[in-house]
Amino acid sequence: MNNHLTPSERDELIKSHRKERDGRIRDRIKAVLAFDEGYSYSEIARILLLDDETIRRHVDDYFSKAKLKPENGGSKSDLNENETAKLVKHIEGMTYPYVKDICTYVKLNFGKLYSVSGMTKWLHRNNVCHKKPHAVPTKANAQAQKAFVKEYEHLSKDAKNKGLIYFSDSFHPQ
Repeated sequence: MNNHLTPSERDELIKSHRKERDGRIRDRIKAVLAFDEGYSYSEIARILLLDDETIRRHVDDYFSKAKLKPENGGSKSDLNENETAKLVKHIEGMTYPYVKDICTYVKLNFGKLYSVSGMTKWLHRNNVCHKKPHAVPTKANAQAQKAFVKEYEHLSKDAKNKGLIYFSDSFHPQ
């Protein structure tokens, strides 16, 4: 056994492994724990279904920098601060049915290309809530509504003496 870890470090790694949701970080923790128990890089790689060099890098990163989290944070936004502010303001006042429509707007107005997944991540990073609009019934008849209100008021006066008013919808039971 190599025992590079103190018992308290080992306990902390085990606790964080149980709580961690990111599988990449859990794999790094397992690699460090297995290496500490005396497993070789190739044995750990075979168990975790990774390659030897990746395991070696994970173990070295932990023991040299105490690093467990991958640092690939994605690419930098193509939009500058001014363009970002304009786009956020535009999206707040406009409803887009699809993220691809926002990508098209950005391409036409700022000359920047975004994929749908890239724009979705951009929206999350900039705290923009994009929700697909839902259909709403249209073509309301104002005169028919006024007539119904008058009829309802008349019925409700009569109902005080006679009984209840029931509303129903038509449906087809199956």
